[in-house]
Amino acid sequence: ALVTGATGTIGGAIARRLAEAGAEVVVHGSPASGDRAEALAAELDPPGHVVVADLAVDPEGCLDAAVAAVGLLDVLVNNAARDVAGDASDDWEAIRAVNLDAVIALTRRFAATSRGGSVVNVASIEAHRPAPGHALYGVSKAGVVAWTRAAALELGAQGIRVNSVSPGLVARPDLEAIWPEGVARWRAAAPLGRLGHPEDVADAVLFLASDAARWITGADLVVDGGVSARPGW
Repeated sequence: ALVTGATGTIGGAIARRLAEAGAEVVVHGSPASGDRAEALAAELDPPGHVVVADLAVDPEGCLDAAVAAVGLLDVLVNNAARDVAGDASDDWEAIRAVNLDAVIALTRRFAATSRGGSVVNVASIEAHRPAPGHALYGVSKAGVVAWTRAAALELGAQGIRVNSVSPGLVARPDLEAIWPEGVARWRAAAPLGRLGHPEDVADAVLFLASDAARWITGADLVVDGGVSARPGW
């Protein structure tokens, strides 16, 4: 299994959960996070492999390096993304390059080099209900959900399932300091009364990647503690 963006909070939890389930995991990190990728790979059991790549520049090279390390992949988790929590970013090219273009390129490369398997794309509930100031992030994640459905149609004949997970707001050490108003809104809206834990998302990814989801493709699994169940008016 290749997990992109594995040095982040959610990506690290996904890599650990897949390793716990017995997968041989390839940990991807950006050029700025290579040391963290090495540390994460070393802590996995079985130990992971490391690929350092800039997904905005060469996503196909990232997947090719993973294949060179472990052979043909069974699972691709497209988790890497440019995070805009607390940031009304208008840099569409930078957001799109990682959040959407790389997802498409990696999926296509996986399909060209695999003999079946599972692709799980990490989207966001902002694909369905964008947060104020996060318009372009929401657009990129909506593209991921649309790509998930389209790729499921195109790749099913190859025995490849393609699904996505749309997490809500997931806790991390610096989140409340970066985006206090967003955290406050979330807590007020969450029926289950808390932010998500990285493991909540990792368990959903594991399910969709596994044979337990063998007849599920083209689906978007919302993991948000019930926030999106609230009326939008």
